[in-house]
Amino acid sequence: MVDSRSYGFEGERPTIDDGARVSSEATLVGDVRVEADASVWPGVVCRGDIGPVRIGRETHVGDNATIHASRLGDEVMVGHGAVLNETTVEERALIGFNATINSDVTIGSGSIIAAGTVVPDGYSIPPESFARGVPAEITPLAETGIDAAEILEEFASGDYTNLAQRHEELFE
Repeated sequence: MVDSRSYGFEGERPTIDDGARVSSEATLVGDVRVEADASVWPGVVCRGDIGPVRIGRETHVGDNATIHASRLGDEVMVGHGAVLNETTVEERALIGFNATINSDVTIGSGSIIAAGTVVPDGYSIPPESFARGVPAEITPLAETGIDAAEILEEFASGDYTNLAQRHEELFE
């Protein structure tokens, strides 16, 4: 796919796996890599200028999210309008709609960040945690009654990969 919204920066250009889906209405700048079966939806900005952006296998970045100098592991779901700045998100984590994840934050594997949550600079969210609020309060998932496996299966699994594949015109 030739994408008119893919830009180089200081000699680095975005690379997109042939099996990934990137909307022509997304903007990718600099050192950005999108892995197989991932999807990047309309309005997303991925800016790999001060550091790389890595979007793992079967990871989905929802409409209007901003990913700046961040690494997203495999099978991560980033909700619509989320902002991630210099962040590491480990595999099978879910970032809710309009969440803000600030600099030098690590989100542990299998964690869920609730919609609208603000995670301040330097936080480390342990694996299998639930974070919510402004600023984020962290609770082990085991203490919440939330079935993370069910949520992740619904939102960050093959179902979302299949949805991206069915949107032929959006990703041509």
